[in-house]
Amino acid sequence: MRSAASVAEGLSDRHRVVPVLVDKGGRWLLQEGPTPVAQGGEPVFLPPTPEEKGRLRRLDGGGVASSPDVYFPVLHGTFGEDGTVQGLLELAAVPYVGAGVAASAAAMDKELMKALFAHAGLPQVAYRVLRGRDQAAERDVLESLALPLFVKPANLGSSVAVSKVKREEELGRALDLAFTYDRKAMVEAAALSAREIEVAVLGNDSPSASVPGEIVPDREFYDYDSKYSADSRTELRIPAPVEEGTALRLRDLAISAFRAVDCSGYARVDFFVEAGSGRVLLNEINTIPGFTSISMFPKLWGATGVAYAELLDRLIDLGFARHRERSSLRTDYR
Repeated sequence: MRSAASVAEGLSDRHRVVPVLVDKGGRWLLQEGPTPVAQGGEPVFLPPTPEEKGRLRRLDGGGVASSPDVYFPVLHGTFGEDGTVQGLLELAAVPYVGAGVAASAAAMDKELMKALFAHAGLPQVAYRVLRGRDQAAERDVLESLALPLFVKPANLGSSVAVSKVKREEELGRALDLAFTYDRKAMVEAAALSAREIEVAVLGNDSPSASVPGEIVPDREFYDYDSKYSADSRTELRIPAPVEEGTALRLRDLAISAFRAVDCSGYARVDFFVEAGSGRVLLNEINTIPGFTSISMFPKLWGATGVAYAELLDRLIDLGFARHRERSSLRTDYR
């Protein structure tokens, strides 16, 4: 909601913003705007057919409620960042901001994401994927990956249900928590004494990377409260205090990760840089990063010379460009 409000404010002096709240029950609620609010609105739906040209219709009666030119998904997690809503927008044949169906789905599913990174030859931490509780598989994980470990749901974000496992007896509890959110659990070796560095990427087929930024968490690791709590004392260092060669490698790897999942529009790519060795390890890619005025993605581009309002307009232009390209492709065969 904070990201959506910030995006709406950043667009409203140049565009007519039509907020649509997707509530926790999955209802689409059209609001008067320009600033979205946490509840209320007229129930609407987006017909999944090109002839409707992206019109939002009233759930009560089916009349046209609004006719947006382009959609700007500002959604995190399940149904918003995993390719689901992107699939609806593709069926409706409307322009939209950000990654498409395949890139969104692959970036959300950490098993698929890491497989694509490995296929592209990108350096990353050792990991295993478990499907349900299995004592033999868990013993193998403990033998093949040295403690400490991170355990997380394979399809989630914002550090929800992430556990740091320091002792063998903690693994079961961490897996139980992860399996309450997903059928797959990702178990990763914890990079020792690693710095957390992030790079923002912008573009379609010819993406650019921002300067790197460093996150210094206010606790043992960058968990949900460290990211979002009003009491958080997490520090953002932009640009990150790294050597020039390391900064160039981070930017190159960020673009490689973006291309590995066939991303478009924008993304934030997260890294570990090991203390001492300086080795860079790719952690993950986020296809809809936080977008408040103080979020890492816009702050990184601000430090690279792209102001917030310009960044939003460029994202919309990239969405239109991608839509034109896809619309020119044939979908039949004779």
